[in-house]
Amino acid sequence: MDIVLAMRVFSRVVETKSFTRAAETLDMPRARVTVTIQSLEAHLKTRLLQRTTRSLNLTPDGAAYYERCVRVLADIDDIESSFLGKERAPRGKLRVDMPGALGRLIVMPALGDFHEHYPEIDLVLGLGDKPLDLVQEGIDCVVRIGTLQDSTLVARRVGVYQGVTVASPGYLEKAGTPRTLAELANHRAVNYYWGRTGRIMPFTFETEGKVVEMKMRGSIAVNDAEAHLGSALHDLGIVQGARFMALPYLESGALVEILSQWKPPPLPISAVYPHNRHLSATVRAFIDWISELFRDSPLLSSTPEAEARCRPASIDAQDAEVIDLAGDEAEPIA
Repeated sequence: MDIVLAMRVFSRVVETKSFTRAAETLDMPRARVTVTIQSLEAHLKTRLLQRTTRSLNLTPDGAAYYERCVRVLADIDDIESSFLGKERAPRGKLRVDMPGALGRLIVMPALGDFHEHYPEIDLVLGLGDKPLDLVQEGIDCVVRIGTLQDSTLVARRVGVYQGVTVASPGYLEKAGTPRTLAELANHRAVNYYWGRTGRIMPFTFETEGKVVEMKMRGSIAVNDAEAHLGSALHDLGIVQGARFMALPYLESGALVEILSQWKPPPLPISAVYPHNRHLSATVRAFIDWISELFRDSPLLSSTPEAEARCRPASIDAQDAEVIDLAGDEAEPIA
């Protein structure tokens, strides 16, 4: 029996809490995963897992063995990297997840460059904003906007998200152009809600060194960034979204920036990975590459001015003055 392989299989079963998901993330037949665990238990002469039709749990011996496996496998990876890092390019399957608009508009067009630099990495890219259990779902790295809240994860800053407040000329012609934040009370927004909580994301503005959150009135709310921006193009109301998405429409005149003297505070864009999983050469290569990609993009790069303004909290954090212009309309979607 290959004891190192068995330790990797066992660790992945524990992390994903499933023989089937472990097999998928390891690109192994499920039957082979089952046989490997049975052989490992026979070799150690102890039961590591308690298996029923509905649950999979560690025995006390299994928990102790898993903790040692994590340390041993990390040491093995470190040893291999120190000797092979210069001679062998990163290789293997890499599972990454990121927001859909960021992936489609910025990352996907540049993937040819990534493949040219790392031809032996098989990238599996998921696009979405839904909350994910990285360990259980076998995801190596996610790119997220906002400050890390989960202490079991590690975040590395790779860029800065810049927001913009926009509306269409058609909407402004009918409703007028707000000149102050107070005048937003006379306007309607197309709101964005977070799928993970169902709560409406307030509009945020920087004013006199403070962050002000405004809960806008609106009869429409969506949870897709591109549909959100598209609603502004169809004269449905004011939208606050990503500047990198809105720029082509601002340049063409299809959208107009409003209240530009009160910009949304920048937010960090981070590459996030589990702290108990060794940072492999493939993950490190991807993070280095995407950091450079964002650094070369003026709308995503981190500048001293943006760093000074970058809001030290997640999008959902309650660290700002809140002005409710919506009343009952600010209740959760779900």
